[in-house]
Amino acid sequence: MATVNASHFVPRSSNVSTRGSFTSESITNFAQIGLRNQNITHNGLKSLNKLDMLQLRSNAKAIAFQSRRKTGQETNIYRPSSTIRCQSGMNIVFVGAEVGPWSKTGGLGDVLGGLPPAMAANGHRVMTVSPRHDQYKDAWDTEVVIEIKVGDRIETVRYFHCYKRGVDRVFVDHPIFLEKVWGKTDSKIYGPKTGDDYLDNQLRFSLFCQAALEAPRVLDLNSSEYFSGPYGDNVVFIANDWHTALLPCYLKTMYKSRGLYKSAKVVFCIHNISYQGRFASSDFSLLNLPDQFKSSFDFIDGYDKPFKGKKINWMQAGILESDRVITVSPHYAQELVSGADKGVELDFILRKTGIIGIVNGMDVQEWNPSADKYIAVKYNATTVMAAKPLLKEALQAAVGLPVDANIPLIGFIGRLEEQKGSDILAEAIPEFIQENVQIIVLGTGKKNMEKQLEMLETLYPDKARGVAKFNVPLAHMIIAGADFMMIPSRFEPCGLIQLHAMRYGTVPIVASTGGLVDTVKEGYTGFQMGAFNVDCEAVDPVDVAAIATTVKRAITTYGTPALIEMIQNCMAQDLSWKGPAKKWEQLLLGLNVAGSEPGIDGEEIAPLAKENVATP
Repeated sequence: MATVNASHFVPRSSNVSTRGSFTSESITNFAQIGLRNQNITHNGLKSLNKLDMLQLRSNAKAIAFQSRRKTGQETNIYRPSSTIRCQSGMNIVFVGAEVGPWSKTGGLGDVLGGLPPAMAANGHRVMTVSPRHDQYKDAWDTEVVIEIKVGDRIETVRYFHCYKRGVDRVFVDHPIFLEKVWGKTDSKIYGPKTGDDYLDNQLRFSLFCQAALEAPRVLDLNSSEYFSGPYGDNVVFIANDWHTALLPCYLKTMYKSRGLYKSAKVVFCIHNISYQGRFASSDFSLLNLPDQFKSSFDFIDGYDKPFKGKKINWMQAGILESDRVITVSPHYAQELVSGADKGVELDFILRKTGIIGIVNGMDVQEWNPSADKYIAVKYNATTVMAAKPLLKEALQAAVGLPVDANIPLIGFIGRLEEQKGSDILAEAIPEFIQENVQIIVLGTGKKNMEKQLEMLETLYPDKARGVAKFNVPLAHMIIAGADFMMIPSRFEPCGLIQLHAMRYGTVPIVASTGGLVDTVKEGYTGFQMGAFNVDCEAVDPVDVAAIATTVKRAITTYGTPALIEMIQNCMAQDLSWKGPAKKWEQLLLGLNVAGSEPGIDGEEIAPLAKENVATP
């Protein structure tokens, strides 16, 4: 076991193993250059079935050097470097409380699941760091242990690791994560139930931020074909949402002040500004930060929750202390600086720092109508019009609706909460259900909304179904079998459901907010309902009317050339992470971290199998 103190890593001797399935000739060659008994991976990582191709190339080069020495062609002795970089690019470390598919409650997990492989495909060395919320059977103990001061205690932290789709997936292991969340990675990451936070979240995420900063320096990772060794100091950190907002603060006070991470930079990405990490002002002492950072945290609002009076605001500090601020769509970036209602009282800070938006992509491997394992008929843009009626009939039968391929079918998939507008939809359904239409609503969330959802079948037995449970196969069936996808969000930083729907030729009906404005074009790839009232305390009758009116407008296009053209337009788009990854690359290159170079135009590595491998 390797044990180090935070920021005081002394690398162990690095090794390259010859154990495995090799010919006697290859073993002889390894012996010739003194590598017979060395080990390919950092102690504690799972042994590989095949020798890392990077090391094979290096060893072959070494043997060639030996051969040239014997013939007098080479006078210098070949010594493999401890860090091997065979490609240009950047060292990029994404830090987030969620990473799909291992842990995911929303868009944050999707982004950290999908964007890093796209960046790796462009030739960059990419790591994600997230808490080890569960017993992930594909992530192995590196046996690297560090000590971190959290509050007034010293905590011991371990790192687990796996290498998937060109990305080093690193998981911070500590009971403060695993004991709370084990077996509930879809619902208990932030609190025991929806709407309730763990009381020690400040300590949990303080520990996490410090551990994330250590990972690039202490982990000797050798799974990549192109890179090996620690990432080192020339790193770009991508901090995501309030849980990682301490990262730029700790970077400055614990590292840069001591000459470490001199060139490293931090980009702070806002996925949902509604969650900011507001705590009592007295809690600043728990963070072990110098007083010089206090002003970045100080925050006053007019609310008694979560604490009355002066507060600290983690997200505000993350915004002010980072080198660049970004969010997940251009229109959402505009909304955040437009006023206190949509900027949730951080609008003035964001106008000061500036913010840009890059729209998210989607996982085009998991969501692929030509290969989706959950749908009975596979299809593409040329066969969509023949396939969708069959898929609609299968969906209707699955949920118990009358089977009729000629009736327009609307789907809704999402969390049952005010942000997603499920309460607005519930009040709007009676306003349009008398039309020739069916609707299927799938989601979980607030209990009163779940009960409201389950009443749909009783109220409209031939017209509506509500399923209040997490059901991945049914979600895929709705995406493929519905004609329209309803997205009535009060606000939506980017949104993924509309991307999934368009990929499958299901035309979105969306509220005009955030990323829904950027991704759905009225009359071309979908229908815009207008912006909704962001006040979550009550349902605005104007918004109810907007849903009913737009649904009626949409279903009049059913069976017409206009809708067929929209379906084709939807499916013709490249909705992958490839385009967004290039925009991210340009942003990160502009930070001028030492050693950063443009990447290449590469293709993502497709997942070999289902990667959500949490073991209860």
